[in-house]
Amino acid sequence: MKISRITYLIGLLLVCGTSFSQSTKQQELEEQRQRLREEIEQMKQLRADNKVKERSLLDEVETINAQINTRQNLIKITNQQANLLTREVNTNLKKIDVYRTELKVLKKDYAKMISKSYKSKSHQSKIMFLLSSADFAQAYKRLQYMKQYNEHRKEQALRIEGNTQALQKLNRDLAKQKEDKQVLIAENREAQDKLKAEKKEQQVLMASIRRKQGTYTKQIKKKQEQASAIDKAIEKLIREAIAKANKKAGKKVTKKGSATTFALTPEETKLAAGFTSNKGKLPWPVGTGRVTKKFGRQPHPTLPNIVINSSGVEIETRAGEKARAIFEGEVIAIQKLKGASRLVQIRHGNYITTYYNIENITVKEGQKVDTKQSIGQVRTNPTTGRAIMKFLIYQNAKRLNPQSWVYRM
Repeated sequence: MKISRITYLIGLLLVCGTSFSQSTKQQELEEQRQRLREEIEQMKQLRADNKVKERSLLDEVETINAQINTRQNLIKITNQQANLLTREVNTNLKKIDVYRTELKVLKKDYAKMISKSYKSKSHQSKIMFLLSSADFAQAYKRLQYMKQYNEHRKEQALRIEGNTQALQKLNRDLAKQKEDKQVLIAENREAQDKLKAEKKEQQVLMASIRRKQGTYTKQIKKKQEQASAIDKAIEKLIREAIAKANKKAGKKVTKKGSATTFALTPEETKLAAGFTSNKGKLPWPVGTGRVTKKFGRQPHPTLPNIVINSSGVEIETRAGEKARAIFEGEVIAIQKLKGASRLVQIRHGNYITTYYNIENITVKEGQKVDTKQSIGQVRTNPTTGRAIMKFLIYQNAKRLNPQSWVYRM
């Protein structure tokens, strides 16, 4: 009896440990799945909002490509969830077997005790059992035995009740898990159908692009030249800001525009340290949106034989969306650049964040701003109907990857 209980406990601990691990993983997968679904809904909404606008074919393909990639990730995550539910169902079946085995042993043991109690149930037989003791010590031991025996009976009854309730709960959980799995399978089937339709649309669009590839290649190169010119203008503003700050701090600058490092006051050093410690945890520069162009050198999303370079990230958001500071700091520049609408630069010690394609700006140079404070509105292109902001992070004059700094970008 003792060995079987030990075996039961070991088995129960193993399946419970596995169940906890699977439950945590299931929660993580569900969070990922919901994020992907929200991202797909955002893309659908943006496409619907812009449907009446004159959108370039390249933009259409870029958007549908992003939607396909996100949909594929959603299908992958949903498959993982369904597989995990299968493992959870199997774990619960094992737990049910363990509980049933223990319940069988407990009931058998309890039945023996009831039978034994019935045979000696009279109050008189209990008294005779005590009175027939050889001495007081033996009578005391017999009394203790009777007490322990009764307690053991109660304990067995409680364990039977507890195991019965646990078994019932497991059966309910099992039914729910099987139901959840069927829902996931149905959702995945629907996602597969939508993916097939999106790929068909993608093929039609790509065929149109291939017929005029030379024209689109020229367009892309022209956009890259414009982006490079904007980047140079931004870097010039940063060098000027460093020179101005260092002059104010009394640091000698040998050549105009040659300074690449801020001379920091104790207060600015503390601010920079706060920015550094929040790496990977900083909020998005918009309330809602998606990255349409990542940082660094990369193949063009539509014409992969062309390599493009991005000094920051481009974020597509809803029309009228507010741009916001990702950390506390001071506005050091508000400029109008050709091809970039207007930009706002905020200094955080020796870090500078740049937000461009901004309109209806609500801050001014020299103003202190807080984290998530609105600084203006992302401009919506009147031709394409798209609201895209480019966002950059610099440490001194060194360009950084915003995706490494902003939470889940």
